Amino acid sequence: MRKTIGTLAVAAALLPVAAALWAGASEIDDDLFATRRVFPNIGPGLRAVRRAANGNYYVLASPSVGVTIFDPKGKQLSVVGASPDPAATKKMGLPSVAFGEDCDVDAHGNLFVADRGSNVVTVFSADGKQLRSFPVDSLSSLAALPDGEVAVTTLQQSHLVTVYGPDGKVAREFGDPESLSTRADLDHSLNLGRVSSDPQGHLYYGFTYMPEPLVRQYDRYGNASMDFEFTGLDAFPEAQATRRAIEREESRNTPPILRPILTAFGVDPVNGDVWMGLHNTLVHFDKDGIRRSEYQIYTPKGARLDATVILVEEEHLLIGADPLGVYEFQRPDRKH
Repeated sequence: MRKTIGTLAVAAALLPVAAALWAGASEIDDDLFATRRVFPNIGPGLRAVRRAANGNYYVLASPSVGVTIFDPKGKQLSVVGASPDPAATKKMGLPSVAFGEDCDVDAHGNLFVADRGSNVVTVFSADGKQLRSFPVDSLSSLAALPDGEVAVTTLQQSHLVTVYGPDGKVAREFGDPESLSTRADLDHSLNLGRVSSDPQGHLYYGFTYMPEPLVRQYDRYGNASMDFEFTGLDAFPEAQATRRAIEREESRNTPPILRPILTAFGVDPVNGDVWMGLHNTLVHFDKDGIRRSEYQIYTPKGARLDATVILVEEEHLLIGADPLGVYEFQRPDRKH
């Protein structure tokens, strides 16, 4: 259990402090500039970028775009779950997504969408037909697992992760929340996060609001096996500043207004390396949890890119932000 540090109630007065926390880490290896923008029709509302086993990309933007499917060269193929004209939807039975918060694709090409607008997880086949759906309140993220299972996170969760089976029923819950606050409501908010998976069936939970950015690896059954945590001298000044600001808010007893610390993360599907996005700082960890490098990231024209999605590929990183869109970066850990 971590030491209690007080609340993580970042009130409006503290937002300027939080905004500057990760603007520049103390040991930046280099600035990274994107080589190009990809999926140029995607920008506002960007929520997720995934890649299927056949090489196609699935890009979710909400509320109106739905999940757009692109081929490996970036050509648009189709759209799944867009919000069409209500009359047409009713007449033709077209599946739609009210507000997609996250999506993922399993090994068979089935698409899972966390529809926060309708409080359901909807599963589409590879050709875009709706296969099934089941209710889940306050969805925040999801990740496809083997055998038709799907892991979800919600804003109301008592455990970090809930896994649903192919029948839409809860199969298991796991992940004990960290205790860092004297107030239950703030502890709950502090433990909110997002989930991702890899082809080996591991599950990764990224804590959005921890002072020291943290991604925890589990196996599919909920056994924790590795922490990827940004600590040490590089993170110490920013983390301490956050903790001091948190403690100053302890006695105010106001509803928490949280600013994300970990804004995105991605996992290398081959070697298990983890890449964290801390606003426009990118931190690379190897599979053993050792921090390897830090960068600040920019668009090709030099605009700051605050990462909200990260997709790790063999030679590239796809990093996106709402509303700037998705950009391709040469992987700095590869020799070109």
